[in-house]
Amino acid sequence: MRPYARPRSSPFAGSAGGTGGASGANFNDSDEADGMTTTRAMADERGHLRAEAGQRRLATAWLVLGVTALALAGLFAILLVVARVPGTEALFPTQDFFRVALIVHVDQSVLIWFLAFSGVLWGLGKTVPALSWTAFAVATAGCLLVAASPFLGAGTPLLNNYVPVLDHDLFLAALALFAVGALLQVIAYLARGWCDIRLEDPLAVGTATAAFAVLLAGFSLAWSWLGMNPAWEGKAYFEYVFWGPGHVLQFAYTQIMLVAWIWLARSAERPLGLSDRWLSALLVLGVLPLALVPAIHGLHAPDSAESRLAFTRLMQFGNALAAVPIGLLLSVSLFRNRNRPVPLERLAAYRALIASLVLFAAGGALGASIAGANTVIPAHYHGSIVGVTLALMGLTYHLLPELGFSSTTGRLARWQAVVYGSGQLVHIAGLAASGALGIQRKTAGAAQQLDGVAKAFMGVMGLGGLLAVIGGIMFVLAVLLALTRRGASSRA
Repeated sequence: MRPYARPRSSPFAGSAGGTGGASGANFNDSDEADGMTTTRAMADERGHLRAEAGQRRLATAWLVLGVTALALAGLFAILLVVARVPGTEALFPTQDFFRVALIVHVDQSVLIWFLAFSGVLWGLGKTVPALSWTAFAVATAGCLLVAASPFLGAGTPLLNNYVPVLDHDLFLAALALFAVGALLQVIAYLARGWCDIRLEDPLAVGTATAAFAVLLAGFSLAWSWLGMNPAWEGKAYFEYVFWGPGHVLQFAYTQIMLVAWIWLARSAERPLGLSDRWLSALLVLGVLPLALVPAIHGLHAPDSAESRLAFTRLMQFGNALAAVPIGLLLSVSLFRNRNRPVPLERLAAYRALIASLVLFAAGGALGASIAGANTVIPAHYHGSIVGVTLALMGLTYHLLPELGFSSTTGRLARWQAVVYGSGQLVHIAGLAASGALGIQRKTAGAAQQLDGVAKAFMGVMGLGGLLAVIGGIMFVLAVLLALTRRGASSRA
């Protein structure tokens, strides 16, 4: 990979794909001229990072935390996939073991991984350093305690939506600890970083809108918790508590994915055909529906049918406002530039970008076909969530050399997104087909009541899940190898 020299003053204009000159903006690397300090973009038109040494160290710490969460999720996913394949129920003493593994896997691979990676982006902006490092320490303690809690007595799995829990004080304290760490990082970023947000920098705009969405999710969680009827308990209690904030978090996840798409499109020299200002406007549009969240809480109790329906409609009709147009622009750009060669050092990130787009689109399509509480729901969920995960994996590959580590140019990294993405496609195809046959979600073993055809489809699901687990392990290994080799190309 060619070295990138960061000039003291360089123009930055045009669209995220490099249309050039469309926005008319001019960014300098924190130059001081005539007594005034100019605003610096997060990255240049080729996707090269602009950050100081302290920001890079903080971003690296949050990246390591995110990869650790994925590694922990992978360990529990192995148990989860094996427990879900027909004929393997005899390997486990109780079905609660499947549910415990499912809960820890979901929380590590979604909530903790996504928010930890968000911490990477917030760390690359201006923050309050002492508060950011405190946030990282608190979040790390929470992440590790979530994984350890099943072995320290935490049980009673509750498969409520969005943030499933083990109904045990230790597990709940661990989740709260991580949430506090993530919110502290948001506050540290917004306290100083908001002044650098300009429409000419869609990466910064998307990062900031995700931060506001996470902050609003914290507000929604507090409002729901304080407004809960104390008569509720168990699964119903957590279902109502997390329903509102869980929907708000989906907006934050989507915004982070879109930042990754735009960043990777720049890196791959796939112009999106829209100016930076218009891309920023789309990103702002993507979170505008969240302005209704305080009204929903003010009008409806958190355990009311009206509140549940309002948040469902909010995500159903609001969360695609930015994702659909940016996804279409990206699809057109990828098709138009399909014959343009991709440099070896960018191939892993480029493949992850394509896989992300395909999985996110598949998840959205399946969401439109949901009818009943069957396995089409997790098929939709996995498609959408894995679309976000693949985007963040691709941005990880891109950022590693930018943070001073080696490029991931070897076969392990180049084929990781292919293995992981294809495995997830097979996985959700099996789930969707099983759901069409009426198989209920969140069941395993004999409780699934499978006939011959349904067993075949669930077997396909298990095979795809196993392939996806292998792809996840490949990602963790590729990143770990890159982290141990500074400044040289990793052949992993």
